[in-house]
Amino acid sequence: MDRRIWNRPSRGARAFATLVVANSFLLIPIWILNRGFGPQLIALESVILTAVFLLLPGTLWTRVAAWGAGLVVILMSVLQLGDTTARMSLARPLNLYLDVQLVSAIVNLLRGTLGTVLGSLVIVGGIVLAIGSILLVGHLLSTLHPEPSNRRQRITAAVMLGLALAAIPLRWAHPAGVVMGLPTVQLARDQVRHVARMMQENERFAAEMTVAQDRYVELPGLLSGLDGRDLIMAFVESYGMSAITDERYAPTILPRLTSMSEAFEEAGLEVVTGQLVAPSQGGMSWLGHGSVLSGLWLENQLRYDLLLASARHTLVDDFEAAGYRTAALMPAITMAWPEGDRFGYERIYAWQDIAYAGPPLNWVTMPDQFTWSYLENTIRQETDRPLFAEVGLISSHAPWTPILPVFADWESIGDGEVFAPFADAGETPEELWRDGDRVREHYALAVGYAIDAMASYAARYVDERTVLIALGDHQPAPLITGDDASRAVPVHVIARDPAVLDPFLRWGFTPGVLPPTDGDVARMDAFRDWFVNAYSTPPIEGQP
Repeated sequence: MDRRIWNRPSRGARAFATLVVANSFLLIPIWILNRGFGPQLIALESVILTAVFLLLPGTLWTRVAAWGAGLVVILMSVLQLGDTTARMSLARPLNLYLDVQLVSAIVNLLRGTLGTVLGSLVIVGGIVLAIGSILLVGHLLSTLHPEPSNRRQRITAAVMLGLALAAIPLRWAHPAGVVMGLPTVQLARDQVRHVARMMQENERFAAEMTVAQDRYVELPGLLSGLDGRDLIMAFVESYGMSAITDERYAPTILPRLTSMSEAFEEAGLEVVTGQLVAPSQGGMSWLGHGSVLSGLWLENQLRYDLLLASARHTLVDDFEAAGYRTAALMPAITMAWPEGDRFGYERIYAWQDIAYAGPPLNWVTMPDQFTWSYLENTIRQETDRPLFAEVGLISSHAPWTPILPVFADWESIGDGEVFAPFADAGETPEELWRDGDRVREHYALAVGYAIDAMASYAARYVDERTVLIALGDHQPAPLITGDDASRAVPVHVIARDPAVLDPFLRWGFTPGVLPPTDGDVARMDAFRDWFVNAYSTPPIEGQP
């Protein structure tokens, strides 16, 4: 072996291995996002890093720098993976300023989906894998230093470094036309921009709140158009317009909507349907809930937190001022929920407050039909005042297994023990999520169940004193919708008296169970101002 090339026969191989390993860590998240190799094949940061350590002497400080560089490479890889996950699940890039606080939610989701033991093992395994990867990259970099007599290695490394640096302007000049990328630099630059934008969010949000003053709670005719009817606002998890319009899901969903229409006609119910645009996709349902309630566009966590810290009234306050009882039925809330107290609900029914004797169904703490039954048989039984209830329906939340039937006999629901046979029914999430097509099939079936349960409840329990608004909280993740889907969700409004629905028709909703497919679609933040104005007598001056 010619020792003049690298002075040690294995040093060139180690340099190549270091380059491949570092390059892979930086680009694999991007390849996952693009579902294949490309468009970037070379991370210029990995080339520069390898070349630099080929030039550094073999000192203690070089070894320390190698371990530090290994930490940076893996940290950036983890952040790139977080960015990929955010884009695939929430249809937006990672925003560290906002998303750090979601780590606990991810941990809870893993434990809820996989079980406490398996979820914890996955988390620990991820931490161990990250530490091992840091050690691997650090060790490889620390062994690249040249021996004093190896001038050829220094020349080769210097040329390698010069070419990588020279390629940077080419990358910026043609960001979509070359195979070289700067994923670490790009991610860091994006995060700096996010931070700068978020630092200005306080002022923007304060200005919006100043423009949109609360003028409702002292109105003498506040919500008198409802004539004392109960108003149930039910958010159906992941029920987006794609469920109706996407050819992969329409064959499952449209027949369910047709059956719902027939059941309503038989029960003497009227229904109108429209759309609203949600502020999130794939998750963070509370942004949609908060936008509807507050009349403010809560497109990120910071705006939500600013709302919570403000004294702004919400739709809950409006109903309370109109003499209503207010309640939140939230079976997915398994921990402390101070937001509920901030919104001002008179009663909050979270998971621990609900007397459910059935099994949890993976992430889903209880099926929708039990939630509807509990609403009717417990919450609505207090009849001293009309009720405004916000209901969170979660059977159509991922992982979408098992799929339950809707029991025709609502009296059999009881305390939920009737669901015990479904504790281990269907595929496990681990089995189902190995096949993307099966996941999408189960998504449609889960939404179909949610529609069937809602329709069955409405046909049986929506009476002359009830108005039911059932709407999606957000579209599902891009894995389900594709990358270019809108964020619109269907909104069904159901009542016995057609006159109660007239304001929705004037707002652009159409009779029946299918939303209009043309015309402008309002955002969720438009709902509060419009609704309070439409159902108050006289109408509020200056409101739409």
